[in-house]
Amino acid sequence: MITSNIIAGCMNLGKWGVGMSTQEYLSHIKCCLDNEITTFDHADIYGHYTTEAEFGDALKYDKSIRPKIQLITKCGICLVTPNRPLHRIKYYNTSKTHILASVDQSLDNLSTDYLDLLLIHRPDPLMDPEEIAEAFHILKQSGKVLHFGVSNFSVSQVSLLKENFNIEVNQFEASILNTKSFYDGTTDYCIKTGIKAQAWSPLAAGKLQVAEDDERSRRILAMSSILGEKYNASFDQILLSWLMKHPANIIPVLGTTKIERLKAAKDAIKINLTREEWHMLLRAAIGHDVP
Repeated sequence: MITSNIIAGCMNLGKWGVGMSTQEYLSHIKCCLDNEITTFDHADIYGHYTTEAEFGDALKYDKSIRPKIQLITKCGICLVTPNRPLHRIKYYNTSKTHILASVDQSLDNLSTDYLDLLLIHRPDPLMDPEEIAEAFHILKQSGKVLHFGVSNFSVSQVSLLKENFNIEVNQFEASILNTKSFYDGTTDYCIKTGIKAQAWSPLAAGKLQVAEDDERSRRILAMSSILGEKYNASFDQILLSWLMKHPANIIPVLGTTKIERLKAAKDAIKINLTREEWHMLLRAAIGHDVP
């Protein structure tokens, strides 16, 4: 399903980020492929519903690319934006009708006839697991979507859906600054059930670099520097290796637009921190020894 150890996040490629042109999208995709990064993470809402189509324009420009990559997208969040004038408030919609319509729109946007992975973007208090499963079955049987998962779901929410359909992925926030998933059962459930774990914001969205006056950040930066010298690795690589050492085999979703950082991130898999070093970083994050 997912063939690269690093997933290239696409949220910042368009209007919510650097605003790439079609040729810049194309160059970015090809550079990722040159470095064996083949999986690209989207959501229908990115760029106020424009980034998928911009990415799709690049795929139309070079039709040889699509068979070489895996496309992830998400649906279920409804934003207030001129591109969706009927939306009066931000809300969630996980109805069968909305899921099916969202997928058709994403397929058109991305200039493809199938998605490798569809995620429900956020848990919806009104979600009906049987209705979602019915939509997933239709999409699976039609060949429009190959694999299915969720994003930001709790263990109970994933379990509820999994009773009705084979949920294969949970994408959640995880980093040295956000270890909640290690303790609330999220990663345990992934290991137990074989659900693939993906982490968004695996480098804490750059918060460490801009918060050096924060004691916690200073501790993490100092320990990362020590380990970076040992492994001849960058700050990013040490923290990604820390995340990927977890037995849930977490795959980071990196939102950077810089190909150099993606290339460096790919090499983080080669770093094998010892258990003691892993816990040194954890201690730096929590400020004390484990109990």
